[in-house]
Amino acid sequence: MFIQFKTVSKLNQLVNTMSKLCFDERVVVVTGAGAGLGKAYALLFASKGAKVVVNDLGSSRHGDGASRVADTVVSEIKSQGGQAVANYDNVLDGDKIIKTAIDNFGRIDVLVNNAGILRDKSFARMSEDDWDIIQNVHVKGAMRATKAAWPYFKQQKYGRIIFTSSNSGLYGNFGQANYSSAKMALVGLANTLAIEGQSSGINTNVIVPTAGSRLTEDIVPADFYNQLKPELIAPVVAWLCHEDCTENGSIIESALGWAGKCHLIRSNGSILRKSLKDSLTPETVRDNWDQVTDMSTAKRCESIAEATGELMNVIEQLSSSKTSDSSSSRSFDPKYTIKYTYDVKDAILYALGVGATTKNPDDFQYLYENHENFSVVPSYFVIFGPLGALGSDMLVTALPNLGEINIAGILHGEQYLKVLKKIPTEANVETRFRIQETLDKEKMAVILIEHETIDVKSGEKLAVGQMAGVIKGAGGFGGPRNSDHEVPLIDAPKRNPDISVTQQTCVDQAAIYRLASGDMNPLHIDANISVMGGFERPILHGLCSLGFATRHILQTFARGDTELFDCVKARFVKPVIPGQTLRTDMWREGKRIHFQTIVVENNSPVISGAYIDLKDVKLGNQTSKL
Repeated sequence: MFIQFKTVSKLNQLVNTMSKLCFDERVVVVTGAGAGLGKAYALLFASKGAKVVVNDLGSSRHGDGASRVADTVVSEIKSQGGQAVANYDNVLDGDKIIKTAIDNFGRIDVLVNNAGILRDKSFARMSEDDWDIIQNVHVKGAMRATKAAWPYFKQQKYGRIIFTSSNSGLYGNFGQANYSSAKMALVGLANTLAIEGQSSGINTNVIVPTAGSRLTEDIVPADFYNQLKPELIAPVVAWLCHEDCTENGSIIESALGWAGKCHLIRSNGSILRKSLKDSLTPETVRDNWDQVTDMSTAKRCESIAEATGELMNVIEQLSSSKTSDSSSSRSFDPKYTIKYTYDVKDAILYALGVGATTKNPDDFQYLYENHENFSVVPSYFVIFGPLGALGSDMLVTALPNLGEINIAGILHGEQYLKVLKKIPTEANVETRFRIQETLDKEKMAVILIEHETIDVKSGEKLAVGQMAGVIKGAGGFGGPRNSDHEVPLIDAPKRNPDISVTQQTCVDQAAIYRLASGDMNPLHIDANISVMGGFERPILHGLCSLGFATRHILQTFARGDTELFDCVKARFVKPVIPGQTLRTDMWREGKRIHFQTIVVENNSPVISGAYIDLKDVKLGNQTSKL
């Protein structure tokens, strides 16, 4: 793995944005704020209306001595009409620092972990004391302050945390083994807290600043040092800490009025043996090393689950004994396979089925085969799940007593889909299915069905997914309630949606979608069957509503670029009646777009716990009604 950069902004754009932002009634704690970067942060937050706790032990860059430099910063803030208090505690006493905020201002909203010292020595000459003091100040000190603030953030469902890393951490630097290891440890800490705090509105990010400070004076040339102004870093940190900023789990480098995002990427690698039965030798590793280290097609794994999922694909390929043919897998029973040929007419019909209309210019690329960007709505491949599950005896195999169950009570509960290749506008595909597990949810059974779709001509795997089939009244058979196979749902952030798009379905929407998807379940058109299923009238397919949401999100956050679609996960919670109006509420968290779909007429959620991951974000049409 190595670090890849992507420029995200210029400082003048940030300054223009900051002129419109404020931190009124927010309480900000900045550690190491007596000088340099910390002082610049404290002054800027205060100028934007924040109440600031200025923490500084007053030591030198080596951690020696003590002075009341925090008082000077507090006096400067107050002289400009701001509110601030000083704190002189060591960051190892983080609870005391946070208590200062609570005692003086009654809350805490932002914690900037900035305090740091240096003990530079070559690794051979470094003592354990040199190692321990750096780890204590940078890692344990940041942890303790954050640990003390965490309960307040959780209770109020809001918080912003900054950890300070360094280029020495990202790349290493001679004489800084203690410092660089501590700075990289903070990246790992931030990664985990970004995950654990997300559902509570707590965003955690890392700043990698290069600025003139007590730590860098006399280390870099004077001319260069004079350009490394902390005031050019502070606006970047302030934006990351603002309530409007949705960045979470990111590493942002900044210097000289420039900012860029860093992340880890991984090569495609090489499968080094032919099957699970084969051993591996150092000679084989040597012979394939160029492919192992080839970063020309490297990509980022967005989570540990995705990284592990990539390895599971290796297991599948090794199980097939044909590593060169990713379409082969013994884990899928050949009898649970469907073949399907579609062309541009089918792609257009599907787009119409999920609400695309010539009235909306953004939809034209889905409806006209000669459009320069003619493409398939990425959710198209979800249609093969129901076709395979309902078109075979798979459900009977999963639940032998299914014959006693009302067939009309079989519903599509959840859906996950990951697109691996650009969806061709016409293809001959094969979709394979397997039951992963049957869960007992007391009043219902839930059958987890994995599916993968292959391009028959090229042999390439185009998409993988998982559907959860719900069978009402079939629970209570003594099976497991949960499964490690389940792709988890993720709740939307606890704030108002960043944007909503509203669109009315037509009264014939289910009839159109039946033809577009091939899902001919009479529940969606026959009133007699729908009554048997417990519905007053025929309902819309949940996957149809998902298609609406997919279009809305691509229009809003990808400018309609279907190649930016990575994956989607959704739960279908209530039915939609054709003709009702759907509202897609969206929250952006980095490249993840959380969403829920609401029926406007009764303000009832029909899709929840849902998200679409994008490969990149391009802000597009912000129209709220189609």
